[in-house]
This record gives sequence, C-alpha cells and structure tokens, in this order.
Amino acid sequence: MKIVLSPNPFRDKGLKVAQAAARILNNAGVETKICLPFSVEGSDLKFPKQVSCCDMHEELRDADILVCFGGDGTILHAAKDANSYGIPILGVNLGSVGFMAEVEQSELPLLSKLAVGKYTVESRMMLSVEVRREGRTVYSDLALNDAVITKGAVARVVEIEVKSDKVPITAFSGDGVIISTPTGSTAYSMSAGGPIVEPTAENIIVTPICPHVVNARAFVLDHRRTVSVRMRSMSRKTAYLSVDGGKAFRLCGGDAMNIRQSETKTHLVRLTGRSFYEIMTQKLGRM
Repeated sequence: MKIVLSPNPFRDKGLKVAQAAARILNNAGVETKICLPFSVEGSDLKFPKQVSCCDMHEELRDADILVCFGGDGTILHAAKDANSYGIPILGVNLGSVGFMAEVEQSELPLLSKLAVGKYTVESRMMLSVEVRREGRTVYSDLALNDAVITKGAVARVVEIEVKSDKVPITAFSGDGVIISTPTGSTAYSMSAGGPIVEPTAENIIVTPICPHVVNARAFVLDHRRTVSVRMRSMSRKTAYLSVDGGKAFRLCGGDAMNIRQSETKTHLVRLTGRSFYEIMTQKLGRM
C-alpha cells in the first residue's frame, strides 16, 4: 500500500504532523511520500533536512490514498488532484473547524487502520460550473463546496436572477448568491442563512447573500436540475465568481453561469464511524 501525505506547510509547521503520520504508517508497513499541495517558492518556509518532498502528480499515479493535513481549504485544493487519479482523500484537521476532515491531530494513531483496510469510502457530489459569454464558454471548473457570485464595489448591490431548468425561481438585489453542494452547505452557505444538508445527499442549494427583499429564501433543488444565474443589470457594477474559495473570475454584463451536477465525485475516507450529526454538534459547539 502507498499513501501520499500532503501537509499545508503554513498550518503544519516544520511538517511535524506529517512526519509523525509517516512514522505511524511506516511502522504499519505502508509506503509513504510527502508532497506539498502547492508551491511555496518565494516564502520563508524551512523544512527539516530529513524531509524529502516529492512531486504530487508523479506520486499520485500509483497511490492508494491521499492524506491531507490542514483545514477544509487544504482538502478542497487537494480534491482536484486526487479526483484526476481516482484516489480517495483522508483529511487530518489542523484548522479551526474542518467539517470535511475525518481525523483530529490528537487521533493520528488511527491512521494505522488504513494498513489493514479498516476504513470505508464515502462519495460526495460535485458541481460543474461554467460561464458562457457571447455563445462560448469562457470559464469552467468543478466545485466540491460551492460556486459563489459576489458584488464588486462595497457600496453597491447586484441584481440577480436564478433559474432552475430555465424556469425562474428567484430574483433579488443583494450582495450575491451561493450555489452549493450538500458538502458545502456547512460552509459559506450556512453563514448566509442557508440550510444544513447531509453531505452524502444529492441536492443543489441556492442561498442568497444579504438580499434586499424579505421574500428571498434559500432553495434546495433536485440534483438533476441545471441552475442558471444572470446579472440583470451590470452597468457601472462588477461581480465575481469564485469556485471553492479559489481565484475570483470577473463577470461581464450578459454572462450566464450554468451550474449542474458533475459526473465526477470526490471520495472521502472514513475511519472513526462518527456520524455527520456528531461532527456537526462537535464542530459548531466549539465555535
């Protein structure tokens, strides 16, 4: 068995947690490789001489599991790489909340269960996100959590129209809108007043951000729907699209965003047997 360990070096200082995990897994007979999830060139980060960081894509080719060390952002970033190779992800939480992480730092010895196959794999739906401009696709990405459309200038609002399978479902002025998966329902969508949905469900959640009307509500749609979002008026205004908290894409007047369920799924490793409700109570109770 081969496991790739991917620590966020800004959270795992000196890669100490990743090294501890490597020792546990090596003692259980598992081959491990440490690969950084992103380039740290230009930073002042320093790693121990005994740690050799390998190329992520090269090592994922024949890996069985990818273990991420950090918060949910680290897992979201790693999901794109892991999905390219069909590899399940296990998250070790080094952040503040970490809804997607299965193991806390204090539970590292549980990793030895991977060596003997004492784990399950859970599938999570993803969203395919595209922006159409003048009849052509100018942006496309996959979301495990959400696609967020937000206003540009602080003092202005955007006018948004949302359709489901070309049928209007809501229109409002506000700060933006969140289109999320059930996995993302406990992220920005929840903070904006959206519903909490079991992460293994298959739904598309539409949550307005600070709407300027009292009757704008969140919607939970069937996973087979295609959600379309348009800005009703963009003169002298700007809006941006961000997928899973990534780099913002600037939208132009007339752009149409189409969001639908992707054929790609993210696979998360489960070790502890904790239910979603236990995790939710633990995480939210801590805040």
